[in-house]
Amino acid sequence: MPRTLLLAEELIALSSVTPEDGGCQTLIGERLVPLGFELETIASGPDDFRVTNLWALRRSAHPAARTLVFAGHTDVVPTGPLEQWTTPPFTPSHRDGKLYGRGACDMKSSLAAFVVAIEEHLAQHPEPQLNIALLLTSDEEGPAVDGTVVVCRRLAERGQKIDYCIVGEPTSVERCGDMIKNGRRGTMSGRLTIKGVQGHIAYPHLARNPVHQFAPALAELVAINAAGGWDQGNRFFQPTSWQISNFHAGTGASNVIPGTAVVDFNFRFSTESTPESLQQRVQGVLDAHGLDYELKWTVGGLPFLTQPGTLVSAVQQAIRDETGIDTEISTSGGTSDARFIAQICEQVVELGPVNASIHKIDEHIAVADIEMLKNIYARTLARLGPNASDAAA
Repeated sequence: MPRTLLLAEELIALSSVTPEDGGCQTLIGERLVPLGFELETIASGPDDFRVTNLWALRRSAHPAARTLVFAGHTDVVPTGPLEQWTTPPFTPSHRDGKLYGRGACDMKSSLAAFVVAIEEHLAQHPEPQLNIALLLTSDEEGPAVDGTVVVCRRLAERGQKIDYCIVGEPTSVERCGDMIKNGRRGTMSGRLTIKGVQGHIAYPHLARNPVHQFAPALAELVAINAAGGWDQGNRFFQPTSWQISNFHAGTGASNVIPGTAVVDFNFRFSTESTPESLQQRVQGVLDAHGLDYELKWTVGGLPFLTQPGTLVSAVQQAIRDETGIDTEISTSGGTSDARFIAQICEQVVELGPVNASIHKIDEHIAVADIEMLKNIYARTLARLGPNASDAAA
Protein backbone atom coordinates (compact mmCIF):
# COMPACT_ATOMS: atom_id res chain seq x y z
CA MET A 1 0.00 0.00 0.00
CA PRO A 2 1.37 3.47 -0.85
CA ARG A 3 2.68 5.25 2.23
CA THR A 4 0.46 8.29 1.64
CA LEU A 5 -2.69 6.17 1.50
CA LEU A 6 -1.64 4.25 4.60
CA LEU A 7 -1.10 7.44 6.59
CA ALA A 8 -4.41 8.89 5.37
CA GLU A 9 -6.18 5.77 6.63
CA GLU A 10 -4.42 6.00 9.99
CA LEU A 11 -5.56 9.60 10.38
CA ILE A 12 -9.16 8.87 9.34
CA ALA A 13 -9.30 6.09 11.94
CA LEU A 14 -8.63 8.67 14.67
CA SER A 15 -11.98 10.23 15.62
CA SER A 16 -11.32 13.98 15.81
CA VAL A 17 -14.61 15.84 15.74
CA THR A 18 -13.86 19.50 16.45
CA PRO A 19 -12.28 20.56 18.80
CA GLU A 20 -10.79 17.11 19.36
CA ASP A 21 -7.52 16.23 17.68
CA GLY A 22 -7.83 12.53 18.49
CA GLY A 23 -4.07 11.97 18.43
CA CYS A 24 -3.61 13.06 14.82
CA GLN A 25 -0.97 15.66 15.62
CA THR A 26 0.94 13.17 17.76
CA LEU A 27 0.95 10.69 14.89
CA ILE A 28 2.19 13.33 12.45
CA GLY A 29 4.76 14.63 14.93
CA GLU A 30 6.24 11.15 15.28
CA ARG A 31 6.88 11.16 11.52
CA LEU A 32 8.47 14.62 11.59
CA VAL A 33 10.90 14.33 14.50
CA PRO A 34 13.27 11.89 12.70
CA LEU A 35 13.42 14.41 9.84
CA GLY A 36 14.83 17.10 12.10
CA PHE A 37 11.64 18.99 12.95
CA GLU A 38 11.24 20.82 16.23
CA LEU A 39 7.71 20.38 17.62
CA GLU A 40 5.73 22.89 19.64
CA THR A 41 2.24 22.09 20.91
CA ILE A 42 0.09 25.13 21.64
CA ALA A 43 -3.12 24.42 23.56
CA SER A 44 -5.80 27.08 23.74
CA GLY A 45 -9.40 27.57 24.77
CA PRO A 46 -11.54 26.75 27.81
CA ASP A 47 -11.50 23.31 29.43
CA ASP A 48 -14.77 22.31 27.76
CA PHE A 49 -13.50 23.29 24.29
CA ARG A 50 -9.76 22.69 24.43
CA VAL A 51 -7.99 23.12 21.13
CA THR A 52 -4.71 21.49 20.16
CA ASN A 53 -2.35 23.24 17.76
CA LEU A 54 0.98 22.07 16.40
CA TRP A 55 3.82 24.20 15.04
CA ALA A 56 6.56 22.01 13.57
CA LEU A 57 9.66 23.59 12.03
CA ARG A 58 12.72 22.19 10.27
CA ARG A 59 15.40 24.83 9.92
CA SER A 60 17.69 24.93 6.92
CA ALA A 61 21.42 25.39 7.40
CA HIS A 62 21.36 27.89 4.56
CA PRO A 63 21.49 31.43 6.05
CA ALA A 64 19.21 32.95 3.40
CA ALA A 65 16.64 30.17 3.43
CA ARG A 66 13.01 31.16 2.99
CA THR A 67 10.21 29.46 4.93
CA LEU A 68 7.41 27.35 3.45
CA VAL A 69 4.51 26.35 5.69
CA PHE A 70 2.04 23.55 5.01
CA ALA A 71 -1.12 24.39 6.96
CA GLY A 72 -4.22 22.44 7.73
CA HIS A 73 -6.60 21.05 10.33
CA THR A 74 -6.91 17.72 12.06
CA ASP A 75 -10.49 18.25 13.24
CA VAL A 76 -13.50 17.14 11.23
CA VAL A 77 -17.19 18.03 11.26
CA PRO A 78 -19.67 15.76 13.08
CA THR A 79 -20.63 12.58 11.24
CA GLY A 80 -24.37 13.11 11.10
CA PRO A 81 -26.65 10.06 11.49
CA LEU A 82 -24.41 7.01 11.72
CA GLU A 83 -27.09 4.77 10.23
CA GLN A 84 -26.91 6.74 6.98
CA TRP A 85 -23.24 5.89 6.44
CA THR A 86 -22.59 2.88 4.24
CA THR A 87 -19.60 2.02 6.43
CA PRO A 88 -18.61 3.51 9.82
CA PRO A 89 -17.20 7.03 9.34
CA PHE A 90 -14.03 6.40 11.34
CA THR A 91 -13.32 3.04 9.73
CA PRO A 92 -11.43 3.71 6.46
CA SER A 93 -13.14 1.77 3.69
CA HIS A 94 -12.56 1.24 -0.03
CA ARG A 95 -15.22 1.02 -2.74
CA ASP A 96 -14.87 1.57 -6.47
CA GLY A 97 -11.43 3.14 -6.25
CA LYS A 98 -12.43 5.57 -3.51
CA LEU A 99 -11.41 5.89 0.14
CA TYR A 100 -14.37 6.55 2.43
CA GLY A 101 -14.40 8.06 5.92
CA ARG A 102 -15.01 11.31 7.73
CA GLY A 103 -12.10 13.60 6.88
CA ALA A 104 -11.04 11.60 3.82
CA CYS A 105 -11.34 14.72 1.71
CA ASP A 106 -11.47 17.49 4.32
CA MET A 107 -8.63 17.22 5.02
CA LYS A 108 -6.75 14.19 6.33
CA SER A 109 -5.60 13.04 2.90
CA SER A 110 -3.98 16.45 2.41
CA LEU A 111 -2.21 16.09 5.76
CA ALA A 112 -0.90 12.67 4.78
CA ALA A 113 0.24 14.10 1.44
CA PHE A 114 2.07 16.93 3.24
CA VAL A 115 4.02 14.53 5.43
CA VAL A 116 5.00 12.02 2.77
CA ALA A 117 5.91 14.78 0.30
CA ILE A 118 8.26 16.24 2.92
CA GLU A 119 9.75 12.82 3.65
CA GLU A 120 10.43 12.17 -0.02
CA HIS A 121 11.77 15.66 -0.64
CA LEU A 122 14.25 15.43 2.23
CA ALA A 123 15.36 11.99 1.10
CA GLN A 124 16.26 13.48 -2.28
CA HIS A 125 17.38 16.90 -1.03
CA PRO A 126 18.78 16.46 2.48
CA GLU A 127 20.06 20.05 2.62
CA PRO A 128 17.31 22.14 1.03
CA GLN A 129 17.61 25.89 0.89
CA LEU A 130 14.23 26.11 2.55
CA ASN A 131 12.87 26.08 6.07
CA ILE A 132 9.88 23.72 6.11
CA ALA A 133 7.07 23.97 8.65
CA LEU A 134 3.65 22.53 9.42
CA LEU A 135 0.90 24.48 11.16
CA LEU A 136 -1.95 22.23 12.28
CA THR A 137 -5.03 22.96 14.37
CA SER A 138 -8.06 21.13 15.75
CA ASP A 139 -10.24 24.26 15.57
CA GLU A 140 -10.85 24.97 11.90
CA GLU A 141 -14.29 23.41 11.67
CA GLY A 142 -15.37 25.07 14.92
CA PRO A 143 -15.39 28.70 16.05
CA ALA A 144 -11.78 29.10 14.84
CA VAL A 145 -10.86 31.42 17.71
CA ASP A 146 -8.34 29.16 19.47
CA GLY A 147 -6.68 27.57 16.46
CA THR A 148 -4.61 28.93 13.60
CA VAL A 149 -5.22 32.53 14.65
CA VAL A 150 -3.57 31.84 18.04
CA VAL A 151 -0.53 30.24 16.41
CA CYS A 152 -0.17 33.11 13.93
CA ARG A 153 -0.34 35.61 16.76
CA ARG A 154 2.43 33.80 18.62
CA LEU A 155 4.60 33.55 15.52
CA ALA A 156 4.15 37.28 14.88
CA GLU A 157 5.05 38.14 18.47
CA ARG A 158 8.38 36.38 18.21
CA GLY A 159 9.17 37.60 14.71
CA GLN A 160 8.89 34.27 12.90
CA LYS A 161 8.97 35.08 9.20
CA ILE A 162 6.85 33.04 6.77
CA ASP A 163 7.43 33.48 3.05
CA TYR A 164 5.10 30.90 1.51
CA CYS A 165 2.13 28.91 2.76
CA ILE A 166 0.11 26.11 1.17
CA VAL A 167 -3.20 25.32 2.88
CA GLY A 168 -4.49 21.83 2.11
CA GLU A 169 -8.19 22.72 1.82
CA PRO A 170 -10.11 20.79 -0.84
CA THR A 171 -10.12 23.29 -3.71
CA SER A 172 -10.38 21.10 -6.80
CA VAL A 173 -13.69 20.93 -8.66
CA GLU A 174 -13.67 18.02 -11.10
CA ARG A 175 -10.06 16.82 -11.23
CA CYS A 176 -7.32 17.00 -8.64
CA GLY A 177 -5.39 20.21 -9.25
CA ASP A 178 -7.88 21.91 -11.59
CA MET A 179 -8.38 24.85 -9.21
CA ILE A 180 -6.34 26.56 -6.52
CA LYS A 181 -7.33 29.49 -4.35
CA ASN A 182 -5.06 32.52 -4.36
CA GLY A 183 -7.40 34.51 -2.15
CA ARG A 184 -10.72 34.56 -0.35
CA ARG A 185 -13.38 37.14 0.27
CA GLY A 186 -13.74 38.66 3.70
CA THR A 187 -16.76 37.91 5.85
CA MET A 188 -18.54 40.30 8.17
CA SER A 189 -21.87 39.78 9.93
CA GLY A 190 -24.23 42.27 11.45
CA ARG A 191 -27.12 41.95 13.89
CA LEU A 192 -29.52 44.84 13.51
CA THR A 193 -32.22 45.50 16.11
CA ILE A 194 -34.88 48.01 15.04
CA LYS A 195 -36.74 49.44 18.00
CA GLY A 196 -40.45 50.11 17.81
CA VAL A 197 -43.33 50.19 20.25
CA GLN A 198 -45.41 47.08 20.85
CA GLY A 199 -49.18 47.45 20.79
CA HIS A 200 -52.55 46.11 19.79
CA ILE A 201 -52.84 45.65 16.06
CA ALA A 202 -56.26 47.34 16.10
CA TYR A 203 -54.72 50.55 17.51
CA PRO A 204 -51.66 51.19 15.31
CA HIS A 205 -51.59 54.86 16.29
CA LEU A 206 -50.62 53.76 19.81
CA ALA A 207 -47.72 51.59 18.59
CA ARG A 208 -44.77 51.85 16.21
CA ASN A 209 -44.16 48.90 13.92
CA PRO A 210 -40.40 48.31 13.45
CA VAL A 211 -40.98 46.09 10.43
CA HIS A 212 -42.86 48.83 8.61
CA GLN A 213 -40.24 51.38 9.61
CA PHE A 214 -37.40 49.20 8.34
CA ALA A 215 -39.05 48.40 5.01
CA PRO A 216 -37.86 51.51 3.08
CA ALA A 217 -34.29 51.09 4.37
CA LEU A 218 -34.41 47.40 3.47
CA ALA A 219 -35.53 48.25 -0.05
CA GLU A 220 -32.59 50.65 -0.41
CA LEU A 221 -30.08 48.10 0.88
CA VAL A 222 -31.47 45.45 -1.48
CA ALA A 223 -31.25 47.89 -4.39
CA ILE A 224 -27.62 48.69 -3.61
CA ASN A 225 -26.85 44.98 -3.52
CA ALA A 226 -28.73 44.21 -6.74
CA ALA A 227 -26.90 46.98 -8.58
CA GLY A 228 -23.49 45.85 -7.37
CA GLY A 229 -23.19 49.12 -5.55
CA TRP A 230 -21.00 48.06 -2.64
CA ASP A 231 -18.01 47.74 -4.97
CA GLN A 232 -17.30 46.40 -8.44
CA GLY A 233 -14.78 43.79 -7.36
CA ASN A 234 -11.65 43.38 -9.45
CA ARG A 235 -10.03 40.86 -11.76
CA PHE A 236 -9.63 38.42 -8.87
CA PHE A 237 -12.79 39.07 -6.85
CA GLN A 238 -16.51 39.18 -7.51
CA PRO A 239 -18.32 42.34 -6.34
CA THR A 240 -19.09 42.46 -2.63
CA SER A 241 -22.38 40.77 -1.72
CA TRP A 242 -24.84 41.53 1.13
CA GLN A 243 -27.43 38.97 2.19
CA ILE A 244 -29.99 38.67 4.99
CA SER A 245 -29.88 35.31 6.74
CA ASN A 246 -32.54 35.76 9.44
CA PHE A 247 -35.41 38.16 10.15
CA HIS A 248 -37.25 37.94 13.49
CA ALA A 249 -40.20 39.99 14.73
CA GLY A 250 -43.43 39.52 16.61
CA THR A 251 -44.71 37.51 19.54
CA GLY A 252 -46.33 34.77 17.51
CA ALA A 253 -49.77 36.28 18.03
CA SER A 254 -51.65 37.70 15.05
CA ASN A 255 -53.02 40.72 16.91
CA VAL A 256 -49.81 42.20 18.33
CA ILE A 257 -47.61 44.79 16.65
CA PRO A 258 -44.01 43.79 17.45
CA GLY A 259 -41.85 45.96 19.63
CA THR A 260 -38.59 45.06 17.93
CA ALA A 261 -37.35 43.45 14.73
CA VAL A 262 -34.01 41.67 14.59
CA VAL A 263 -32.19 41.21 11.29
CA ASP A 264 -29.07 39.07 10.80
CA PHE A 265 -27.07 39.76 7.65
CA ASN A 266 -23.66 39.04 6.18
CA PHE A 267 -21.22 40.68 3.79
CA ARG A 268 -18.81 38.64 1.67
CA PHE A 269 -16.49 41.39 0.57
CA SER A 270 -13.63 41.88 -1.84
CA THR A 271 -10.35 43.68 -1.36
CA GLU A 272 -12.05 46.74 -2.86
CA SER A 273 -13.95 47.27 0.40
CA THR A 274 -13.06 47.40 4.07
CA PRO A 275 -15.16 46.54 7.12
CA GLU A 276 -15.19 50.23 8.02
CA SER A 277 -16.40 51.39 4.61
CA LEU A 278 -19.23 48.84 4.55
CA GLN A 279 -20.27 49.63 8.11
CA GLN A 280 -20.41 53.34 7.35
CA ARG A 281 -22.50 52.70 4.22
CA VAL A 282 -25.09 50.58 6.05
CA GLN A 283 -25.30 52.94 8.99
CA GLY A 284 -25.72 55.86 6.62
CA VAL A 285 -28.78 54.21 5.05
CA LEU A 286 -30.30 53.43 8.44
CA ASP A 287 -29.68 56.95 9.73
CA ALA A 288 -31.13 58.53 6.59
CA HIS A 289 -34.41 56.70 7.26
CA GLY A 290 -34.55 57.91 10.85
CA LEU A 291 -34.54 54.48 12.45
CA ASP A 292 -34.08 53.85 16.17
CA TYR A 293 -31.70 50.91 16.12
CA GLU A 294 -28.76 49.03 17.58
CA LEU A 295 -26.21 47.38 15.31
CA LYS A 296 -23.52 44.93 16.35
CA TRP A 297 -20.80 43.89 13.92
CA THR A 298 -18.64 40.76 13.82
CA VAL A 299 -15.72 40.59 11.39
CA GLY A 300 -15.12 36.90 10.72
CA GLY A 301 -12.14 37.42 8.45
CA LEU A 302 -10.51 39.94 6.17
CA PRO A 303 -10.10 39.27 2.46
CA PHE A 304 -6.70 38.22 1.26
CA LEU A 305 -5.09 38.01 -2.15
CA THR A 306 -1.84 36.47 -3.32
CA GLN A 307 -0.77 38.06 -6.57
CA PRO A 308 0.69 35.69 -9.17
CA GLY A 309 4.36 35.31 -8.30
CA THR A 310 6.83 32.81 -6.92
CA LEU A 311 4.42 30.58 -4.99
CA VAL A 312 1.53 30.63 -7.46
CA SER A 313 3.94 29.91 -10.33
CA ALA A 314 5.60 27.04 -8.46
CA VAL A 315 2.25 25.45 -7.65
CA GLN A 316 0.89 25.93 -11.17
CA GLN A 317 3.99 24.35 -12.70
CA ALA A 318 3.93 21.46 -10.21
CA ILE A 319 0.31 20.73 -11.13
CA ARG A 320 1.08 20.98 -14.84
CA ASP A 321 4.05 18.62 -14.53
CA GLU A 322 2.08 16.05 -12.53
CA THR A 323 -1.33 16.18 -14.22
CA GLY A 324 -1.01 18.11 -17.47
CA ILE A 325 -3.65 20.55 -16.20
CA ASP A 326 -3.38 24.32 -16.49
CA THR A 327 -4.94 25.08 -13.14
CA GLU A 328 -7.45 27.85 -12.62
CA ILE A 329 -6.75 30.38 -9.88
CA SER A 330 -9.84 31.51 -8.01
CA THR A 331 -11.05 33.41 -4.94
CA SER A 332 -14.50 31.79 -4.90
CA GLY A 333 -16.11 29.93 -2.01
CA GLY A 334 -16.22 30.50 1.72
CA THR A 335 -13.50 31.21 4.23
CA SER A 336 -10.60 29.15 5.55
CA ASP A 337 -7.75 29.53 8.02
CA ALA A 338 -5.74 31.06 5.18
CA ARG A 339 -7.33 34.37 6.22
CA PHE A 340 -5.31 34.29 9.44
CA ILE A 341 -2.08 33.13 7.85
CA ALA A 342 -2.30 35.84 5.21
CA GLN A 343 -1.90 38.44 7.96
CA ILE A 344 1.70 37.27 8.52
CA CYS A 345 2.54 35.79 5.10
CA GLU A 346 2.29 37.59 1.76
CA GLN A 347 2.08 34.48 -0.42
CA VAL A 348 -0.66 32.01 0.55
CA VAL A 349 -2.50 29.54 -1.68
CA GLU A 350 -4.96 26.76 -1.03
CA LEU A 351 -4.50 23.48 -2.88
CA GLY A 352 -6.26 20.23 -2.15
CA PRO A 353 -8.44 17.44 -3.52
CA VAL A 354 -11.86 17.51 -5.20
CA ASN A 355 -14.38 19.01 -2.80
CA ALA A 356 -17.62 17.38 -3.97
CA SER A 357 -18.14 15.17 -0.88
CA ILE A 358 -16.86 17.38 1.93
CA HIS A 359 -19.06 17.48 5.07
CA LYS A 360 -21.40 14.89 3.50
CA ILE A 361 -22.48 11.44 4.54
CA ASP A 362 -20.05 8.91 2.96
CA GLU A 363 -17.32 11.52 2.48
CA HIS A 364 -14.66 10.14 0.13
CA ILE A 365 -11.66 10.79 -2.07
CA ALA A 366 -10.40 9.01 -5.17
CA VAL A 367 -7.49 6.82 -4.05
CA ALA A 368 -5.44 7.83 -7.10
CA ASP A 369 -5.81 11.50 -6.15
CA ILE A 370 -4.08 10.98 -2.80
CA GLU A 371 -0.78 10.01 -4.41
CA MET A 372 -1.23 12.65 -7.09
CA LEU A 373 -1.70 15.33 -4.45
CA LYS A 374 1.42 14.16 -2.61
CA ASN A 375 3.39 14.40 -5.85
CA ILE A 376 2.16 17.94 -6.49
CA TYR A 377 3.27 19.01 -3.02
CA ALA A 378 6.64 17.29 -3.52
CA ARG A 379 7.15 18.99 -6.90
CA THR A 380 6.32 22.36 -5.33
CA LEU A 381 8.88 21.72 -2.60
CA ALA A 382 11.51 20.90 -5.19
CA ARG A 383 10.82 24.15 -7.03
CA LEU A 384 10.96 26.30 -3.92
CA GLY A 385 13.75 24.54 -2.01
CA PRO A 386 16.36 22.74 -4.09
CA ASN A 387 19.29 21.04 -2.42
CA ALA A 388 22.11 23.46 -1.64
CA SER A 389 24.54 21.52 -3.86
CA ASP A 390 21.98 21.36 -6.69
CA ALA A 391 21.46 25.13 -6.57
CA ALA A 392 25.21 25.76 -6.55
CA ALA A 393 25.65 23.55 -9.60
